[in-house]
Amino acid sequence: QVQLVESGGGLVQPGGSQRLSCAASGFTFSNYVMSWYRQAPGKEREFVALISGAGDVTNYPGSVKGRFTISRDNAKNTLYLQMSSLKPEDTAVYYCKRWDLAYWGQGTQVTVSS
Repeated sequence: QVQLVESGGGLVQPGGSQRLSCAASGFTFSNYVMSWYRQAPGKEREFVALISGAGDVTNYPGSVKGRFTISRDNAKNTLYLQMSSLKPEDTAVYYCKRWDLAYWGQGTQVTVSS
C-alpha cells in the first residue's frame, strides 16, 4: 500500500534553511506528480509545491516562490523540499502527498523561531 514518511523537520531560526525529505513506497514513484502541503495551527492545510514525475516541471504559490525548492530522486523514491529564508509564518506541519491521492502521512513539524 502507499506509504509516505516525512522527515527533516525541527527548530530553525528566522532566515535559516531546512531540507525536508519524504520517503515513498507502495507505488511506482516516478510515474506520479508529487507535492508538499503544510498546516499551521488553527489554519487550513495549504499547497506549498508540486513537481512532475520526471522532475522537470515545478509549481509554487506566491508565499514560498523563490524561497522553497521542490525536487525528487526517482532512483531513491524520495521527494525533497529545500526551504530557505525561513520566516516565523512558515511554522507548520509539512506533509508530502501524491497529487492524485487523498492520503496523508504523519507530517514533520517545522518551527521557525528565535
